[in-house]
Amino acid sequence: MIQKIAEKLNKFRWLLFILTGIILVFFSQMVLNYTSTNRFCDSCHIHPQSSQNWRLSTHYDNKSGVIVDCVDCHLPPDGWAYLQAKVVTGLRDVYGMLFKDPDDFNWDLKSTREAAAKHVYKSGCVRCHQNLFPRTLSRKGEDAHLYYEQNAAALRCINCHLEVGHYHEIRPEMEEVLVAGALKPVYQVPVMPQAFEDFVETIPGTRVDFEMVAIPGGSFTMGSPASEAFRKEDEGPQVSVKVDSLWMGRIEVTWDEYEAFYRETAGQVPVSNQGALTRYPSGVDAITGPTPPYGNPDQGWGKGQRPAITMTHYAARKYCEWLSRKTGKTYRLPTEAEWEYASRGGQQGAYFFEGDPGRYSNFSFKNRLFGADTSIINSFVIYAGNSGGKTHLPERVQANPFGLLNTLGNVREFCLDYYVPDVLSQYDQNTIVDNPTGPVHGQEFVIRGGSFKSDASETRLASRAPTNHSAWLLTDPQMPKSRWWYSDCNDVGFRVICEYPISK
Repeated sequence: MIQKIAEKLNKFRWLLFILTGIILVFFSQMVLNYTSTNRFCDSCHIHPQSSQNWRLSTHYDNKSGVIVDCVDCHLPPDGWAYLQAKVVTGLRDVYGMLFKDPDDFNWDLKSTREAAAKHVYKSGCVRCHQNLFPRTLSRKGEDAHLYYEQNAAALRCINCHLEVGHYHEIRPEMEEVLVAGALKPVYQVPVMPQAFEDFVETIPGTRVDFEMVAIPGGSFTMGSPASEAFRKEDEGPQVSVKVDSLWMGRIEVTWDEYEAFYRETAGQVPVSNQGALTRYPSGVDAITGPTPPYGNPDQGWGKGQRPAITMTHYAARKYCEWLSRKTGKTYRLPTEAEWEYASRGGQQGAYFFEGDPGRYSNFSFKNRLFGADTSIINSFVIYAGNSGGKTHLPERVQANPFGLLNTLGNVREFCLDYYVPDVLSQYDQNTIVDNPTGPVHGQEFVIRGGSFKSDASETRLASRAPTNHSAWLLTDPQMPKSRWWYSDCNDVGFRVICEYPISK
């Protein structure tokens, strides 16, 4: 009997295989469909705010009534890439739900463009938005989408449309500033120090003041020794340098200070009309000022005494020209040598405080595995290890030996010099170089110090880097691009110096 049944089954085995395959495909598709629903995503997602913000976004609440689901943005449209990303994403979220505390995550940092780029697929955007030039598109939108088509290999949709999937409140671009909860009196005259000592500058016609620190001139060894951990080639060879006395801003230029410049000088009259991209007068002197920023320049972190960011090197120089006119002094960006001399404060190590990069850096395998003792660097530097992914008020850290705050962190700082990798090798190694100003010509400028994004190894005193002008304007679709604001760089600001003696 059993043998007869086996013979019959063997005769129809191909039919059994087909039925089994159909059942497996059917149930697999059911599982695939169920695990792709918004409800399922919510069941184990460790970021409940994402669902709340999604329901406030234009992908949920819109005129057409079309709802864009989680998987439409966070997985590739179809095929093997879809299945592969689904498995990886699912395992990551399940692991997070079981073993991680949602309160330990910095959700603001994970909502930035850099973080979103890892979890949003351009192919998903294009699948729905196949026509980039609908009849309802504004002229400004047409120009932006034309720019996108011309640069599709480098740009992603979220470069400009980061907020469409999860709603973020957008603050006004530039706003009146209240200092310490009440308006200060409007200053009528600048301060004219009678001796080489610290002073508080007052900007006439504004309520803004800021501290300038007297930095006595002297000599120091510029650059880093070959033995310094994480040293790069452009930091040597070391050179003996002499720097004259000068005043330097105690802190980086704040939003209070920069907005005073913006409100007084901003170009407000558009040149074009009929909905086209707004054109503003280009800055040709210290009177014509910045055009409105592209996007929210403070990134939603707050203004006031936080360091001003996202302005271009050109804008920083124009600010210095404006400040010079307002105060009757000579304000400018520091040279690279002046910056390093003032930042060192007489110290010759990797930092002006105790410790070495290998002790603090997250690039060290031992530190990644066991954690690093960062108590000392945390008291002097705002960097990736303690910033939470954004700028902070300057008083959070202690000053260097000269009394300057945040030279090594919070934001990187523009210098006056053009950037050349081997500039130190071009100086005479056998003499003391007197007030070097760098190359006569160049394409990019030097930036010094680390930022809230930097690893501890990148906050060393000798660490240097160039601006990246074109890349920092990638998202800006305006034609021509802004001379005043970077669309893709939010961790560079600047600090001013005042020349001594004051010429009258």
